[in-house]
Amino acid sequence: MKRSDYKPLGEYIELVNERNRDLAISNLVGVSIEKKFIPSIANIIGTDLSPYKIIRYNQFAYGPVTSRNGDKITIAIYKDKEDGILSQAYEVFRIKDENLLLPDYLMLWVKRPEFDRYARYMSHGSVRELFSWEEMCKVTLPVPSIEEQRRIVSEYQSVERRIKNNEAMIRKLEETAQVIYLHTFVESIDKNNLPEGWKKGCLGDIVTFRVGGDKPNFFSETPTEECCFPIYSNGVENKGLYGYTNKAAVQEASVTISARGNVGTCFLRRKPYSGIVRLVSVIPSNSEMLYYLFYELSSRNMQGDGSAQAQITVPQLQNEQMIIPAKDTLIRFCKQAKVIYDNIDCIEKELHHLRTLQTLLTSKLA
Repeated sequence: MKRSDYKPLGEYIELVNERNRDLAISNLVGVSIEKKFIPSIANIIGTDLSPYKIIRYNQFAYGPVTSRNGDKITIAIYKDKEDGILSQAYEVFRIKDENLLLPDYLMLWVKRPEFDRYARYMSHGSVRELFSWEEMCKVTLPVPSIEEQRRIVSEYQSVERRIKNNEAMIRKLEETAQVIYLHTFVESIDKNNLPEGWKKGCLGDIVTFRVGGDKPNFFSETPTEECCFPIYSNGVENKGLYGYTNKAAVQEASVTISARGNVGTCFLRRKPYSGIVRLVSVIPSNSEMLYYLFYELSSRNMQGDGSAQAQITVPQLQNEQMIIPAKDTLIRFCKQAKVIYDNIDCIEKELHHLRTLQTLLTSKLA
């Protein structure tokens, strides 16, 4: 669109300052940096909720403080039919006339990384940097006809629905593998009277360990022709994906365990990768053990040692008691799980393309 088609957002929005004075609403929510409303985890026992702000369907809320969120601003559109309340620290606003500007269209605009960068740049303050309501009103955006807005939103939401369907399909496949694991290795097994060919042992008897190193010299936040191998950390978001590098430190399929931070969190790694500090790679001595190890280790509530910060050590993992099933049982489960995870890989590839398409759709708004 031409720059002349850009309009100040302040022409279309207005503040809402409705308080929970009669305590009629108890649905306490917050806004995440993923630009979504989430149930609040705050302890509100004994808290007076009457000053809290009310938010209703299709209204927006944002946190003016931007200095705590990295490069993102917390802003979201409220889509729950049940009214909610949120902290007075948030600004709540609505669109004056939805026949001129669609709430969902505005949400697409504020989802753009360029909006985050703009909000951070225009934030001011000595102790805490704030993106004020006045600055929000100065934001300019293209406002096409309402029909064109509906078309853009519909196109984006169709991709969004496909993403949600694929994510649900992945969860179902993972649940299926989990059910097969439980049926094969847990529900029908008496640990004191193991089936023929099964035995007790230690994790160190059937795997090798590799401890994550420093961040590689060759590093990219996104995959490139040179840096195409994933780097994993002990994080949970996006399965611990930290970035990409040009050489994989671990070639074998394995299970990673977070040694500190998210202690005991396990992920299945089927392709070459590199791990960084606080991540331990558990590499099975036989490939047919891979999926069994993943589900077995994931099912354990492993606790770390340490007074200041809990951590899991390799000696601790080596001595972890294990039941080692018969080879034919492991092979059968491995074949079943591999089919499931091959399907998951295909769906995840499609998800990657769909998310790229989402980014392209929002970038076309400018």
